[in-house]
Amino acid sequence: MAGSRELQFESPSFFKRLKGMLGVDFYRLFHTPMFYIFLLISALISAMVLSMTSIPSPDGTITEPLYTNAWQIIAAQTPLYVVNNIADYANMNMVFIFGGIMVSIFIGHDYKSGYVKQLFTTHAKKQDYMMSKAIVGAFSMACMCITYLIGGAAAGLLVGMSFEVKVGSLICAILGKMIMSLGWASLYTFLNIIFRRYFGISIASSFFFGTGILIIGAAAILGNNSFLNIFLYGSSVYACLSSNIVTVLVCLVVSVVWAIIYTVLGTRILSKSDVY
Repeated sequence: MAGSRELQFESPSFFKRLKGMLGVDFYRLFHTPMFYIFLLISALISAMVLSMTSIPSPDGTITEPLYTNAWQIIAAQTPLYVVNNIADYANMNMVFIFGGIMVSIFIGHDYKSGYVKQLFTTHAKKQDYMMSKAIVGAFSMACMCITYLIGGAAAGLLVGMSFEVKVGSLICAILGKMIMSLGWASLYTFLNIIFRRYFGISIASSFFFGTGILIIGAAAILGNNSFLNIFLYGSSVYACLSSNIVTVLVCLVVSVVWAIIYTVLGTRILSKSDVY
């Protein structure tokens, strides 16, 4: 009986384990200057891009406005998978690139400092590690979305841009992109588990996937096909200024499904290989 009680004490429930690991990771996050630096970068990037109010026309004779509405810095007007110009791409999706780099640095420090070795030789399970990193990464990217929104709105006021928009669609677009943070964070955690011994490659892979080059290439061949929403980047694009509640639900489903897939795959890799 005593042995049974001791065993139960040494094997805390899943939620207790995850809560404990999240507590450690969030403490590290809030005490890491890098987190606040990326929040500032997100705000500055949106402000800088929105301030680029014109680009040369194809013949170079006149300049054309890059943005006609301040909210275009948040999302495209429609879910365009094929990028026609920089304005279609340079929106809140850029946050996911910064978020990927931050996740790479965060996990890279775990391995470089020996934290992972200490963690897995005591009590932590690989699944808990994957989920904790994904949740903290998602929270970080969601915070970046907020500072990005603030920076873009401030720049729009300064340059006197129009703020005309369907409020409901704007809110759905923002929520959709913030929800996608979970899927993106899970992807980046998975990539960093694969390249855990190669810090430079992990950052490069996060940047590469964050740019959406693969989905843009697929769109160039398949066209603006809604089937592309099964891909993570496609769902991020799906959240646009003509969004509605269905858009938010699509982003939620895709984000959760990809989070499950990447967590399972990452856990299997950690379980079958030397994590040190």
